[in-house]
Amino acid sequence: MLTQTTTRVLDPGELPAALAILESAPVENAFVTSRVQVAGLDPWRLGGEMWGWYTDGRLRSLCYSGANLVPICATPEAVRAFADRARRAGRRCSSIVGPAGPTGQLWRLLEPSWGPAREVRPHQPLMVADSPSAGVEADPLVRRVRKEEMEILLPACVSMFTEEVGISPLAGDGGLLYQARVAELITTGRSFARIEDGKVVFKAEIGAATPLACQIQGVWVAPEHRGRGLSETGMAAVLRHALADVAPVVSLYVNDFNTAARRSYSRVGFRETGAFMSVLF
Repeated sequence: MLTQTTTRVLDPGELPAALAILESAPVENAFVTSRVQVAGLDPWRLGGEMWGWYTDGRLRSLCYSGANLVPICATPEAVRAFADRARRAGRRCSSIVGPAGPTGQLWRLLEPSWGPAREVRPHQPLMVADSPSAGVEADPLVRRVRKEEMEILLPACVSMFTEEVGISPLAGDGGLLYQARVAELITTGRSFARIEDGKVVFKAEIGAATPLACQIQGVWVAPEHRGRGLSETGMAAVLRHALADVAPVVSLYVNDFNTAARRSYSRVGFRETGAFMSVLF
């Protein structure tokens, strides 16, 4: 029996089928799932296209193509099809990110035409926690950032992004999109910080949230306060807030070379369950 396969952009009516795939791996797919649950599949609202790979007319795998290229529950055959489509369209994304296996295969297929990348991070441990920290006391001074504190928080966000990614988020459009994203996280109650004397000491955000899982991002401690354990007590506080108010499972992914952060997160109660990969342009 011959198997017929095809790849195309999903239409809005295929939302239930897309969500079924996304929710089959709620932790790995939290970022894309959170966007789809809010925006649906309309490319204008979603901020990109959702590609589907079909076998005998049935949707099997997905790939989000927007500011990031993200393979989702992608089989090796689906990855090859997504790579062909991406190669024909040309690079429009600033990164490829997703589970290490499919993302690595996707990059190997795209590198001859899209390379070189600015940086490749092939192994970023995915860590999860589903209960409050038992070994680290939560910092009582870590709280949700208020709307009027946007100007206090923004410099810390910019510093974190620049340290992590290697370029400033204020480049290009002057930072308008980035500032809008920071404001959105504050408005939705997903931005947390310890603020002393009008300056951020510790901060972190819940960057993606679904009813099944959420993802912490942007963990940062002011340089002059590092080495005091504030990242651990701060993360314990954010974890407690996330589990109480957002989702039953909390995740994050971290660079494998950042051994200090991995140890800290482990002490807070996060455990490694897989790995992501990021290709930065």
